[in-house]
Amino acid sequence: MKANGRAPKLGPLMTAMITPFNERGAVDLREAARLARWLVEQGNHGLIVCGTTGESPALSDDEKVALFRAAKGAVGDRAAIVAGTGGNNTEHSIELTERAAKEGVDAALAVVPYYNKPPQDGMLRHFGAIAEATKLPVIIYNIPGRTGANMLPATLLELARRHPNVAGVKESSGDLAQITAILRDRPAGFGVWSGDDHLTLPLLAVGGDGVISVAAHLCAREMREMIEAHAKGDVARAARIHQDLALLIATLFVTTSPIPVKWAMNRIGFACGPCRSPLGTMPDDLAAKLEPMLAPYRERVRDKALA
Repeated sequence: MKANGRAPKLGPLMTAMITPFNERGAVDLREAARLARWLVEQGNHGLIVCGTTGESPALSDDEKVALFRAAKGAVGDRAAIVAGTGGNNTEHSIELTERAAKEGVDAALAVVPYYNKPPQDGMLRHFGAIAEATKLPVIIYNIPGRTGANMLPATLLELARRHPNVAGVKESSGDLAQITAILRDRPAGFGVWSGDDHLTLPLLAVGGDGVISVAAHLCAREMREMIEAHAKGDVARAARIHQDLALLIATLFVTTSPIPVKWAMNRIGFACGPCRSPLGTMPDDLAAKLEPMLAPYRERVRDKALA
């Protein structure tokens, strides 16, 4: 993928980073910084900090801002830090985006408002207000399975037409026809990332740009190799990697994310703690299935990388 003209620092592989908590249940900023550095060393071009995989609904604004600062301080200019600042309250989303910008983040991620189920004109107003209030590139996050509302391609493309800093979309509709419609009519420099790990290669095949991943906590090297193989025209190699990762990816989503990936990162050598309430604990039967898959990733965690 070439640099995104609307957000040049955003690359094809970005991970939606989990949020570490310590034994008291507080945000562990030191471990967050260690994790951010390691994820970049593994090949990520960027990190989404305080997205929903980072348990954003369970974090205070002050915790989020501290995490933005810690992540940006940890990786500097080696990777993009994208701040999860969206929600279902427009004014609050604007305020948090403004606070994130002061921490030097590279872009903002704003989810389609959840529970409210806004109509398409409401989405135009909501995201338009966020875009107008910041100079940051804004990535729209469309995940109707969790928000209850689907942003239609026409709405997304109208936002991009009106607001040059609407830089792209994390598409988690799972609908390749919808994604294709966006790709067909998107403006130059508008990025389209899969929000579903298992659809990364299919999205690339229809002209998409990459993935905002959960699985790349573990397999960033393989995900990046798959993306680069496809870009070079080695579709057979890309397909083999896709097939090799399929079971791991499926297992990471057997129960509500980020429960499995956070458990996995604890198992391979990070001190991330459990998920905050109301998320639950890792089911024993799922842990037994996932544990044997972790050996190659555990070997990658080195003291040097965690310093």
